[in-house]
Amino acid sequence: MSDKKKMVDAITSMEEDFAQWYTDIVKQAELIDYSSVKGCLIIKPAGYALWENIQADMDRRFKETGVENVYMPLFIPESLLQKEKDHVEGFAPEVAWVTMGGGQELEERLCVRPTSETLFCDFYKNIIQSYRDLPKVYNQWCSVVRWEKTTRPFLRSREFLWQEGHTMHETAEEAEARTVQMLNVYADFCRETLALPTIRGKKTDKEKFAGAIATYTIEAMMHDGKALQSGTSHNFGDGFAKAYGIQFTGRDNKLHTPHQTSWGVSTRIIGAMIMVHGDNDGLVLPPRIAPTQVVIIPIQQRKEGVLEAAEKLAESLSELKVKVDDSDRSPGFKFAEQEMRGFPVRIEIGPKDIEQGSCVICRRDTREKYTVKLDEVHDFVVKLLDTIHNDMYERAEKHLKESIFDAKTYDEFKDIADNKPGFIRAMWCGDTACEEKIKEDTTVTSRCLPWDDTEEISDTCVCCGKKAKHLVYWGKAY
Repeated sequence: MSDKKKMVDAITSMEEDFAQWYTDIVKQAELIDYSSVKGCLIIKPAGYALWENIQADMDRRFKETGVENVYMPLFIPESLLQKEKDHVEGFAPEVAWVTMGGGQELEERLCVRPTSETLFCDFYKNIIQSYRDLPKVYNQWCSVVRWEKTTRPFLRSREFLWQEGHTMHETAEEAEARTVQMLNVYADFCRETLALPTIRGKKTDKEKFAGAIATYTIEAMMHDGKALQSGTSHNFGDGFAKAYGIQFTGRDNKLHTPHQTSWGVSTRIIGAMIMVHGDNDGLVLPPRIAPTQVVIIPIQQRKEGVLEAAEKLAESLSELKVKVDDSDRSPGFKFAEQEMRGFPVRIEIGPKDIEQGSCVICRRDTREKYTVKLDEVHDFVVKLLDTIHNDMYERAEKHLKESIFDAKTYDEFKDIADNKPGFIRAMWCGDTACEEKIKEDTTVTSRCLPWDDTEEISDTCVCCGKKAKHLVYWGKAY
């Protein structure tokens, strides 16, 4: 059995069982391992390298908009959490509590942070006194804990990594502008770095974040037609600020309450990238996020000059993330591993290639091969990486557009939900009862009221038949 066949046999095909395919991919590509702590996962070097690249790219984008990084404590006193009623109720089922410390029972329970709005509010009330202290535009990179019942690598675990931005503003208009700005930063990042198309929009009241007056979302579509909420941005208005007693002296010399936002993206974005771009041979990594963009594989590397030629090629591509695989494994194994790990470009060079002054370049996404002269490799590869990114985005966007279906009647809606994986465009009256009925009947949830699509495809709600107020994108989701 060939090396490639052995590796591929370890992956269930996505057509047979998409969920198992996903789990096999993250295991075989050595992104994740299971730990002895139930519901908590080990992110291995190959997986963590992806998160480091995501973090570096997003952090740069944040700072370009004036964001500063801080770090908040891991623990939240129960009394602090209780100040914002809706927030507490929204997170109560997922909270982990610390009741003992140093062998003694604590006087007050400590919550292990599921999110940090309360801590930021407690901090802000001490440092915001005047309009001159605003805005405060802070972010932290950290882990949070939510006691999930069912877990899946990257998508849902009891502890996960993320960033959470928390900002305070002088006016409601400034807070709304920041909320929208950060969602657009996420959408741009997904498009420009992960080659992920997304639908931008507003969550319904039922689906919005606990304590928010508005939640905006980017929704990506996975290969199996399910949605994955890939980033959210929340406008809290002044609710949290009032609950935590945050006030400032305004330009009119009177006391005012600031307006707050919060926004976050987590390691589940890695899961989105895998489920949009991966195939039955393994990962397909977008070039701008790949920890290794080019792997150079010397053929018959013990022959004179082969390793030297491979190293020289690597030197010529030094501004890229390049690796020479000079291990003593067979070329077949190295090819299979490159495909499994999703490295965007593979360069093969052996004695015959050196004689002819060329090498073979293979792209991971389409497996197309090119014979390229050695002195042209640099320019060819740089251009090819951009081409791969653009082609990956276009394929994902085509799949997204082809998997959006219109429903004007409830029978149409249910038929699509049963038989056509993807998003459903349908009108809604705005009543949460209809939203709940749709979920109960079909397991489909509202994904968002889209920003970029305002077409009214019908006058009536798809569920109850009453006058429609909103076009909604609906879908089954992870």
